[in-house]
Amino acid sequence: MIILSGFSLFSQQYSHVSSVINIEVPVRVYKGSDFVDTLGLQDFELTEDGVLQKIEAVYLVKKTSIQKEEGPKKFQPQVSRHFVLLFELTHYLPRVEQAIDAFFENVIQPADRLTVVTPLKTYKFNSQVLARIPKKNIAGELKQKLRFDVEIASAEYKNALRQLQEIWIDSDTELDLKVTTYANFMAKLETLRQVDQKKLTDFADFLKKTAGQKYVYLFYEREVVPQIDLQTISEVVSLNQDRQDILMNISDLFELFRREVTFNVDTVKKAFSDSSITVHFLFITETRSRDDDITMARPTGMRMTEASEDIYGAFNQIAQATGGIVDSSANPVVSFQKAVDASDNYYLIYYSPQNYTADGKFREIKVKVKSGSYHISHRAGYFAN
Repeated sequence: MIILSGFSLFSQQYSHVSSVINIEVPVRVYKGSDFVDTLGLQDFELTEDGVLQKIEAVYLVKKTSIQKEEGPKKFQPQVSRHFVLLFELTHYLPRVEQAIDAFFENVIQPADRLTVVTPLKTYKFNSQVLARIPKKNIAGELKQKLRFDVEIASAEYKNALRQLQEIWIDSDTELDLKVTTYANFMAKLETLRQVDQKKLTDFADFLKKTAGQKYVYLFYEREVVPQIDLQTISEVVSLNQDRQDILMNISDLFELFRREVTFNVDTVKKAFSDSSITVHFLFITETRSRDDDITMARPTGMRMTEASEDIYGAFNQIAQATGGIVDSSANPVVSFQKAVDASDNYYLIYYSPQNYTADGKFREIKVKVKSGSYHISHRAGYFAN
């Protein structure tokens, strides 16, 4: 899977007042699963790189409405919304349609902006389009485009898997040739699933220049890949002790099983945090659509096994560094609703960093509530540029 492949590139949010740098930090505070909306300026404490900062103002925002404001300084919070629906799917999952319908029925408003990224293309909708065209019509067209794009983008993977399975179940094909074919398939799969770090950071940079609050909902389908069982591998090794080429293929297979993240997670975390983007990582555990059973085929000597650990861990960290949520479910509608609820309510905290120096270094932000036991989420920091 290539995250943001073909993305047409469209931010740490600064307010400049009399040459003073003011940093904006969206903050969400929970007691259990409930958002806490009773806090004020005196309840919060904020540090930058471990140094206590003076909070200049606190605003309570619900959706696009400022409910309460406190502080010695007045700011003009940008509470307009830019939504990004990002779909990383190998199969078209019908329940994703329900999430799209729920988004257009209950979430998006005419004043909002929307970007949809499929595995193949990017679609942009400004507020004029959303106000002019009925939302039901946009949702219907979008679902058709998503289905088409997913099917086209995943065709190479599905064809390669089908060829592998045909060879694997062919009783006339020698086992060593089957293993060689499998090694070639796994190498191709690794190429297909590369995450492009530059596209991710360019994406963050684009949204950095976009005013208002930015929300990314990443729908990521759990990956499963065919894996040869150890008994079969042992059989191939024992029968081919004198075949160095086959033994090398076996060695390479074990390297392919040890999948590692192909991008620098820390770099991407900081880029998204700097751009003040809230990333919600919605991990879909369903792995097949009703009309596509190919990923569930299990030839003798091979089994389908999960291979999402690296991606899950990476985007888990990115979501947390931006103040977003991580949710795993077979039903993306449930996960999406949790993410929407988390986006609807937040505080905006403003402060002017002490002894600010534009040295390009990353400044780490930590926010806490002075008393009480709460769960707090916010972006991890910003680059002092």
